Amino acid sequence: MFRYLSSSLFLAVITLLGIGLVQVYSSSFIFAIESYGDGLFFFKRQLVFALIAFCVLVGTIHIPFKYIEKHGWMLWFAAAIGVLMTFVPGLGVRVGGAIRWIQLPFGIRFEPAELLKIAFSVWFASLLTRRENILGHVKWWWLALAMIVPLFLLLRQPDFGSFAIILMVAVSLLFAFGLQWKYIFASLAVMIPAFYMLVMTVPYRRARVLAFLDPWSDPAQKGFQVIQSMLSFHSGGLTGAGLGQGQGKLFFLPEAHTDFTLAVLGEEMGFVGFVAIMALYGFVVFRGIQIAMKTEDAFKRSLALGLSMTFGLSVFINAGVVMGLLPTKGLTLPFLSYGGSSLVALCFMFGLILNIENSFEEDKFSKRFGSSRWNTSKVKAHD
Repeated sequence: MFRYLSSSLFLAVITLLGIGLVQVYSSSFIFAIESYGDGLFFFKRQLVFALIAFCVLVGTIHIPFKYIEKHGWMLWFAAAIGVLMTFVPGLGVRVGGAIRWIQLPFGIRFEPAELLKIAFSVWFASLLTRRENILGHVKWWWLALAMIVPLFLLLRQPDFGSFAIILMVAVSLLFAFGLQWKYIFASLAVMIPAFYMLVMTVPYRRARVLAFLDPWSDPAQKGFQVIQSMLSFHSGGLTGAGLGQGQGKLFFLPEAHTDFTLAVLGEEMGFVGFVAIMALYGFVVFRGIQIAMKTEDAFKRSLALGLSMTFGLSVFINAGVVMGLLPTKGLTLPFLSYGGSSLVALCFMFGLILNIENSFEEDKFSKRFGSSRWNTSKVKAHD
């Protein structure tokens, strides 16, 4: 029952949860004092979210996997409804020009897009094995519509980052499961011009791309975030200024406890700390893909692979933005950025992967030693 306690992936996730709490405390303390008069404001909320997320992690591990295979496709529709609810007046919350959050009681905000990114991998796995579930009885155009509409809603929020991650995961999974090269190239031939139009025809996205290409052309406005981020990394040097001693978070670095928290870590923990956290992220992605490759079940393999790629792309995009290697995009750094929706969704994600690992180990044990009933009867007969 508690086999996951010895899982290296489980221990890595718990380690990231702990590091995330320390990082939120360090990056948000000054801002919390100035904004709320309580330096622990964000830390205390993140601690509550972490406890909830841990319960979600353990609870998801213990869900019988047959229910996930049979009913998991409904998660995509539940998440899509959540995204749609952000457009309801009085319920959706606009922050920074985007309507991505739903206002819940006790001042809690929930971001449905976080769940939608996870739900896509479940949806894809269900489509891959649709002959074994109810989706096998649905016409293909209804399935296509069911996928397109939520993605359209993401663009309307707008949440281009989540939209891009889902599309990249979709293409990667299609490639991994044998889609012919001619279809891959045809898809890219359509997607690349479409991405260009989605970016360059929208003023604020175009401005971000131009700032990425030359941040020093407008250091006080368009290039401010990237420049301050790079200065924080430069200040960190090899071993960093020390935990809590960073200067970038003193209102020089925007979104220090959310989107740009990696720059705070780079300044305070230096190149050594940065490499260590990237190695931990890399291990988590590697272990997720390894679990996917070990199972012969198509649904489990697709799900584990899709979730691992979703996590890996989230880390890659945030790190790329913070280091000035990608245009600025409002995506948080998994586990280390402040945010309850992201934290709970991440633990749900890894709960699913650990569930697959658990079921794989149980199947391997059963094949080697037979069912528990058989072993029990043998023991009784021997006695």
